[in-house]
Amino acid sequence: MIRETKDLRRKGRVYQTGVYLGKFFRMFVYQSDWKVMPIAALIAGLVGMVMKNSLFRTMEGTLLGSFAIACICVWNGFFNSIQNVCRERAIVKREHRSGLHISSYITAHTIYQAFMCLLQTIITMFVLQKMGVVFPQTPKGLVTGDITLDLGITIFLTTFAADMLSLLVSSVVRNTTTAMTVMPFLLIFQLVFSGGFFALPDSISFLTDYTITKWGLTASCAQGQYNDLPMTALWKSMKKMRNGSITAGQLKEFMLASPDFGNDPEMVILLNSIPDDKEIEFEAYISYIESQNGGIIIERKSGEFNQEEKYASEPAVIIKCWQMLAIHILIYIGVATAALEFIDKDKR
Repeated sequence: MIRETKDLRRKGRVYQTGVYLGKFFRMFVYQSDWKVMPIAALIAGLVGMVMKNSLFRTMEGTLLGSFAIACICVWNGFFNSIQNVCRERAIVKREHRSGLHISSYITAHTIYQAFMCLLQTIITMFVLQKMGVVFPQTPKGLVTGDITLDLGITIFLTTFAADMLSLLVSSVVRNTTTAMTVMPFLLIFQLVFSGGFFALPDSISFLTDYTITKWGLTASCAQGQYNDLPMTALWKSMKKMRNGSITAGQLKEFMLASPDFGNDPEMVILLNSIPDDKEIEFEAYISYIESQNGGIIIERKSGEFNQEEKYASEPAVIIKCWQMLAIHILIYIGVATAALEFIDKDKR
């Protein structure tokens, strides 16, 4: 590597990119950078084990599962490169003075990290399927016509965007300690401001556009046909009331307060004819609904009333998410390159 460094001044950007790319791949083999792959498999396995019965099967499960997948991607991406530049900052500074083009150095990192993210994507998809996650069978509104490929592109772009953000941080901070201190804040920001899982005040909802997780989560929900799935929360809540009861007086108070019932003279007469202390048991009503397969109807109707336009299973929605992730990637690469261009002035 010393000889290669001496020749940097006489070599072009393409040659320098190849030199550093070879260095990074040697580190993958000999310095155990490959260890992030088993970790990616473990995380995907845990998520698949928990979400396999609801992901892409119910609205709630798809939203929560898409959020979990976005978390996997961000976690993998951050740990790929959070220390890669800052741990060799002194070396980069010295070699830059010997003729290293920062653009070549960052390009080599970008190619290498894309390789890492691709492996993690393949591992994540494979493990999710082996854990029993069933991908949508009707590829409505997909871009490529293959749900596996579409989901793979989403997971790759989300992971790669997180990776490049992490590379940017590593290019700016002073040392690995600072990098690892900043990373939890970035993780929290990405998760809290994902825009799908946590309800945010309108005054700060615009911040979701600046997160990677929003676009990964949105694309995953759209690919999982979120708006075509049933919502099970209402029916599950109703079944939990099976052993409960309500007095006629309580029911009367609730229904008469509603304009739909309180303004209906016949309904008022009917409700007033029931003694207030009469107990109404839920068991019979829940059992009757179950005997008529009414739970399925309730879940389907609940889904129809809770559709989200932003999760529509349309190519335009998915493509927009991919484009936004690509923009994030390009911005992070550009800023990381610009930051390192001034490394010679760094007094640290």
